[in-house]
Amino acid sequence: MTLSPWPSLVTIAALILYLYTLLSVGRARFKYSVPPPAMSGNPDFDRVMRVQVNTLEQLVLFLPVLWLFSFYVSPTWGSGIGALWVIGRAFYAWGYIQEASKRTPGFGISFLSTFVLLIGSLVGILRTFF
Repeated sequence: MTLSPWPSLVTIAALILYLYTLLSVGRARFKYSVPPPAMSGNPDFDRVMRVQVNTLEQLVLFLPVLWLFSFYVSPTWGSGIGALWVIGRAFYAWGYIQEASKRTPGFGISFLSTFVLLIGSLVGILRTFF
């Protein structure tokens, strides 16, 4: 079996997105005068911080299921669904930084993508037994 580059590219895109959220927190700390180790303060800073932390939390689930799906089901489909996750998380970040209520569409896209990858991975793994 030849390793497809597509899941690797999606992984890099997800990590670049996370790096962007990480750097955004640094900029927001300066802009809103919230020095470390404070994790909250100005509501505008708090939203930027929540985007970064929530993205990190989601990466823990997303990356393994991306790779499991890509291995047991299809690297092409896994990468496509994974790309939707990255797009969803970008919309989530953009919306949430503006206003908390604007995060919902991006959250929905990324959550659904993760759910499909998780269920697909489970089905793909179980198929190896039969």
